[in-house]
Amino acid sequence: MRRFLPQTLPAWVLLVVITGLLVSQVTTFYLVQRDRAADNDVVELYRLNERAFSFVQLMHNASREERMQLAAGLSNKGNALTVSDEPAVASSIATDDALAELEDILVGRLSKFGVIDARVRRDAAERPAKKPGDPEGDTELGQVERNLSALATNFAASKRLTASIEFADGQWLNFTTPMTPVPPILSLDSTPLSAIVAGLVIIMSIWSLRRLTAPYRALERAVDRISADLRSPPLDETGSREYRSAARALNAMQARLRDYVEDREQLAAALAHDLRTPLTRMRLRLELLGPSKQRAALTHDLADIDQIARSVIDFATFEIAEEKSERIDLGSLASAIADSYETVSFERASASMRGMVCEARPIALRRCITNLVNNAVIYGKRVHLDLRRDESDIVLTIRDEGPGLPPEQFEHVFRPFVRMEGSRSRETGGSGLGLTIARNIARSMGGDVRLSNHPLGGLCAELRLPGVASSG
Repeated sequence: MRRFLPQTLPAWVLLVVITGLLVSQVTTFYLVQRDRAADNDVVELYRLNERAFSFVQLMHNASREERMQLAAGLSNKGNALTVSDEPAVASSIATDDALAELEDILVGRLSKFGVIDARVRRDAAERPAKKPGDPEGDTELGQVERNLSALATNFAASKRLTASIEFADGQWLNFTTPMTPVPPILSLDSTPLSAIVAGLVIIMSIWSLRRLTAPYRALERAVDRISADLRSPPLDETGSREYRSAARALNAMQARLRDYVEDREQLAAALAHDLRTPLTRMRLRLELLGPSKQRAALTHDLADIDQIARSVIDFATFEIAEEKSERIDLGSLASAIADSYETVSFERASASMRGMVCEARPIALRRCITNLVNNAVIYGKRVHLDLRRDESDIVLTIRDEGPGLPPEQFEHVFRPFVRMEGSRSRETGGSGLGLTIARNIARSMGGDVRLSNHPLGGLCAELRLPGVASSG
């Protein structure tokens, strides 16, 4: 059920607006139709009361035969009028309170004319069969005549009120009054206009919501941009007061984060750089010592410390270094890096890699690919590269022939100083920063690095970067 519900704030607001519009319109139509029906019923009772008064006033002094003649002369197809010894309304009990009250009113008003009883009944509508040649369907008639004909047809098919009024001599006056039909709120003429108005309201609501939520969509994009690059341009602090406050807070947060990260990066780089001087002095002093196992062990330890210092400097300074982005042929760059390793090869011909162009910082991208390839060579011996295009992205796959990794370790190994020797054998150890630097570089360029196990064995590192159209 939840998947059918809106997933965004504008969609929810639009759903609320449309639902509210529909509910208010339906409620309004219902109330108007109900009030019109109630008012129309009161008018029809008034019409019957007046007709009864007119007929009784005309006939009360006439003889029985004269009444019958008058009734025959006044009766017509739409308004039947008869005088007889039996009432047309057989039941003396009214079907509702309104009719019962009307009967009392008639008796009280007409008693001075010798009326002793009155009965009123509601009759259901009976639509007469349409006869050929009816004026309503004649296109040669004028508009007024067609309207009158349609109204007569509606009256003929409408509900009726039948009244029976008893004179003092026992004779009954029976007549029928057709009730005025209540037209529907929506008709063929009004429906298009109502639909147009509702459509305009919905369109204006959509436009207004897009205008109102546009700044917040910009905030969302800015947060995504900041998560990939802390040095992205700050937001413009213009617009509504709420948006200006949110943009100002976001810009301040970005500035504080950038200062915090830069301070830590510069501190790490300075510490690693300062280690190089005592390491150099220690290396020179070791050269003065004679050959021994202790000297060999210390030399190996110094080499490890120097490697760690270099990795820390690389990790801390790759974001600080100012380098402009350029268009780079990823296939040529990957081939040049692969040529530096004897155990690295491409699975496809070089011709299929043409046109794989991305926009990135050249030195940083080379470091990213080198770290991934070097990691695969150390832990997986032979390495296979593959370059392909996935929609708008360029994907470089680096697959080794090692034992792979448990899936739960795929994200863990990207953390700084995490080594994989616990799950994969190796001859030499690294600093645990190679994959961290590679992913940080890829994400700063709008891409990413992900790991997976290959079905044939070995670990796959997938470098995905946004592609651009080749200038050639």
